[in-house]
Amino acid sequence: MSTLTDPGDMAVKDREADAFLIGDSMTGGYGSGADILHGCTIAVSKGEIAVIVGPNGAGKSTAMKAVFGMLNLREGSVRLNGEDITSLSPQDRVAKGMAFVPQTSNIFTSMTVEENLEMGAFLRRDDIRGTIEQVYDLFPILRDKRRQAAGELSGGQRQQVAVGRALMTQPTVLMLDEPTAGVSPIVMDELFDRIIEVARTGISILMVEQNARQALEIADKGYVLVQGGNAYTDTGKALLADPEVRRTFLGG
Repeated sequence: MSTLTDPGDMAVKDREADAFLIGDSMTGGYGSGADILHGCTIAVSKGEIAVIVGPNGAGKSTAMKAVFGMLNLREGSVRLNGEDITSLSPQDRVAKGMAFVPQTSNIFTSMTVEENLEMGAFLRRDDIRGTIEQVYDLFPILRDKRRQAAGELSGGQRQQVAVGRALMTQPTVLMLDEPTAGVSPIVMDELFDRIIEVARTGISILMVEQNARQALEIADKGYVLVQGGNAYTDTGKALLADPEVRRTFLGG
């Protein structure tokens, strides 16, 4: 097992150079505060699932927000399908095909489920009914509750609404910040199954997760961050099998 900065890790770097989305050597923080990210690289290929894990305060969510343009980088760049998008606003990145689901405040609680989905299509000028049906096929419970206020749903169902609303933009990249936070293990497994289904349609998934072991089980690629930098990068299976990663980050 090698770290991202190890000279022998050229294969990982080669894969990242060809990635569909890459935040490359990102250094920066919020406003005029101290840097949180230190040369951090995060990448995901077309139709793959990349998972960012690590201890609390490691900069996981900050790395994802940097990729989405929610903080300014002092160094590094973000590229989408070969295009440098470092200077673009989050709204412009959505127009380019990126969708971001934050951990909290990710639905309109007073609106119905279907109204939430319709809000997700605010940039579109075409017929959205087919996409709504695709979301209902992915999350059947939402079809049953489509006329119900989203604020009345369970935590897991709310997350399904949030993911469904993001999918209404027909993204090429779906970014999820702690999608299983506060849900039961059964709901977590179901959400991960749906995330796998989304990736199989060709959408790239970039996900931050506290449930590191379960997330790495479905990950094509995993990033372990420590203090805003890359500690380990490999396939999900390889990270799960690495004794040092297991001992230090996965509880043995």
